[in-house]
Amino acid sequence: MNTFRYALAIFSLCIFVPIIFYWPIIHGGIRVWRRLGHRVTFIVVWSVMFAGALGVYLTSDHLLQTDFGMNPVLMVAGILCLGIAVRIRMLLHRDITNKFLAGLPEISPVKNPQPLVRTGLYAHVRHPRYLQLLFIQLAWAMMANYLAPYVLLLLWLPTVYLIALLEERELRERYGEEYVQYCREVPRFLPRCK
Repeated sequence: MNTFRYALAIFSLCIFVPIIFYWPIIHGGIRVWRRLGHRVTFIVVWSVMFAGALGVYLTSDHLLQTDFGMNPVLMVAGILCLGIAVRIRMLLHRDITNKFLAGLPEISPVKNPQPLVRTGLYAHVRHPRYLQLLFIQLAWAMMANYLAPYVLLLLWLPTVYLIALLEERELRERYGEEYVQYCREVPRFLPRCK
């Protein structure tokens, strides 16, 4: 079990450290990426992400020095969070495509037109895919139970908020008043109790 937890901790760090930078890079430089096109954008951004993952992997022994040990309660809670993340992804897949998830409508809106999605989970929160990523990261942190994934999760919280702001700016430019009205009706992350 310790080998599994260690491998999961490495895997989660190698995945989520680079992902922290993916959407801020895409949304922060959207005008540049649109001029360069999606192929060049993905080559550049994915190369940077791969280099980041490699750097994390090469320093993983140092990053994973603090091990809190196997905790059955956290393992079960992590499995439940993973189940929630999988369910969110299944529900998202009803309303959006993998091209949407990768950011093609943002990078190449003319070649990949995308109407504003307001159905399914998007009828309840504006950023369900970021919630899904947070649930996955929380799940892996609890299952691995090393300090580094928890620290990464804490760094992710303000980062996801920043990503949401950058994305919303881009969506207001793309959809105009339709998106402004959507923002008035649908909360950013937490659904309203009715």
